[in-house]
Amino acid sequence: MWHTKLQIAIIEKDTKAISKLISQMPDFSDIDEMKRASVLIKESLNLLHTLKDETAVAMQQLKKHRDFLNSTHSDQIAKFDITS
Repeated sequence: MWHTKLQIAIIEKDTKAISKLISQMPDFSDIDEMKRASVLIKESLNLLHTLKDETAVAMQQLKKHRDFLNSTHSDQIAKFDITS
């Protein structure tokens, strides 16, 4: 059951569910279950690293866009109309 839930969380890229499932890992009764869990945990780590890298790239692109947009605006000088 735990294996199935973790597989679903990986497929759905549900990082909260992955974290919860790994922190509540059950005691496994045989070596085959332990090996399956190990493979799933490694896959979870790969997914988390991929999502982290994608987020970093997206943040970098947003920063570049923001810098470009800021560079296209001319600095406005504040003027006070004291003649009226």
